[in-house]
Amino acid sequence: MRGRSNGGQKKRLITLVCVVAIFLGFLYVYYGSIFGSSSNGASALEYGSKSLRKFGSSYLGGDDEADGKQYESSTKFGLEDGEDVTPKTFLVCDDRHSELIPCLDRNIIYQMRLKLDLSVMEHYERHCPPPERRYNCLIPPPAGYKIPIKWPQSRDEVWKANIPHTHLAHEKSDQNWMIVQGEKIVFPGGGTHFHYGADKYIALIANMLNFSHNNLNNGGRIRTVLDVGCGVASFGAYLLSSDIITMSLAPNDVHQNQIQFALERGIPAYLGVLGTKRLPYPSRSFELAHCSRCRIDWLQRDGILLLELDRLLRPGGYFAYSSPEAYAQDEEDLRIWREMSTLVGRMCWRIAAKRNQTVIWQKPLTNDCYMEREPGNPPLCRSDDDPDSVWGVPMEACITPYSDHDQKAKGSGLASWPARLTSPPPRLADFGYSNEMFEKDTETWRRQVESYWNLLSPKIEADTLRNVMDMKANLGSFAAALKDKNVWVMNVIPEDGPNTLKLIYDRGLIGTTHSWCEAFSTYPRTYDLLHAWTVFSDIEKKGCSAEDLLLEMDRILRPNGFIIVRDKRPVIDFIRKYLSALHWEAVATAGSGSDSEHEGDEVVFIVQKKLWLTSESVRDSE
Repeated sequence: MRGRSNGGQKKRLITLVCVVAIFLGFLYVYYGSIFGSSSNGASALEYGSKSLRKFGSSYLGGDDEADGKQYESSTKFGLEDGEDVTPKTFLVCDDRHSELIPCLDRNIIYQMRLKLDLSVMEHYERHCPPPERRYNCLIPPPAGYKIPIKWPQSRDEVWKANIPHTHLAHEKSDQNWMIVQGEKIVFPGGGTHFHYGADKYIALIANMLNFSHNNLNNGGRIRTVLDVGCGVASFGAYLLSSDIITMSLAPNDVHQNQIQFALERGIPAYLGVLGTKRLPYPSRSFELAHCSRCRIDWLQRDGILLLELDRLLRPGGYFAYSSPEAYAQDEEDLRIWREMSTLVGRMCWRIAAKRNQTVIWQKPLTNDCYMEREPGNPPLCRSDDDPDSVWGVPMEACITPYSDHDQKAKGSGLASWPARLTSPPPRLADFGYSNEMFEKDTETWRRQVESYWNLLSPKIEADTLRNVMDMKANLGSFAAALKDKNVWVMNVIPEDGPNTLKLIYDRGLIGTTHSWCEAFSTYPRTYDLLHAWTVFSDIEKKGCSAEDLLLEMDRILRPNGFIIVRDKRPVIDFIRKYLSALHWEAVATAGSGSDSEHEGDEVVFIVQKKLWLTSESVRDSE
């Protein structure tokens, strides 16, 4: 009798424990789905706990097998009979990962024991974690995060809480990069070489080149610029008023937050380095390259880094170089200047202007100089070398000669800006596209963007969006349709598709090459709008994880930002399952319309990312 009585008590105890567990689970799910938000970004969500946010510890060297069981990636968009349709969940990464850039994370280099040559900057290049070492969790914002200040005010000031790093303000205090003022960080427009303002420095360069009205735009002939070692991108920021768009480039180095500041300000920027691989831009993309005391050894490895700039410059393009070597103050500067002068002479560059601390070289318009110079270094690149192949392609110390077309044209043959935006670019013929196809694509996306804005109109105002990314840009017509929206667009071309990025640059736009099976080279919370046209369908064909892509899109999207997905209906149904887990909210759904350019079953789905903070972030900010 005593045994049966004890058995009954055990059953009741087990039942009670199960009921309590179910109740606690219900509370977790319920409160984990409640959000707080406000226009100034002050409110927050109590989400997760310290123990939960250990998720992804396999990446930190923990138990790979245990962590792997918590997350199973999915690539299937269609539901099989009997498949579970339970909403998915994602945990939150530890607060210390609020600025994680997965493929530029120094921890990966240490953990995987990669043998890299620091002297050639390999440690600043992309090294992506393998699947078992990825963080499969949501990246939290820092304590006190606020919705970013709107453009154009953001050019000059940002919230300190959003990028809580003030070391550059102290380190560059004599150069006016940035100043801390209360809750804000202010950007006076200075730089290492232009302490008294980028605007005056830009006017000086234009004056050196005898451009009318000291306008570097030069009647629309200079439109795309590459700023190497850009600092906080004030050079590019002040060029925008001249209708010049700059790809501001810097590595995630000792000044590691400079690109983060640039993007927070609303200035086009990209994390990259002149190391061993080609920059992810096609040949003949920029009218001007710029380096202001960018601390680059241009003479290394037979001048390979200068030759990479040569690949990127258009016929007749300029390289503006401001550095002590340009005015030779001591023996070491004199030596560097002599060797650089000899090198660029062999590259057929000529001095277009030289004044004080700045020299401007110009690239030749034709191949004539290359054919007439003495044999020797640097050689011409092999005839089978594709100068537009850039994804993971090593740089070579050789000169890329012009095509027969460019040789005859004695230049790029591009219209001046803004006419070049809608003029069929000469390199269309490389893809077998006709002018009519180009014009039809431009008109199709003009209508699509108009439709998108009608769907977004209840949620956005004139200054809501600034940093935009087209994740599969094709010919760049989506970005072209946004010309009057006071935004800039990072056009992304898949690494394994038609390399139409050179057409995008020929239109006076900017962009990069990328594989969406990997993380993008940017900080978290840097884009206001992502446009994903058939991107999910594409990675499904590659066998990559759609869940990984959702997490990556969430990482790079700002709180209150938007995603426009244009894809087949199973993709949209797949994404809907994750809305609660990602803290996204459906904004609008629409059919693809009657456009013959796109598949008839395409659906447009727009979501918005809500603002949330972890409980630790709330406590820290208080």
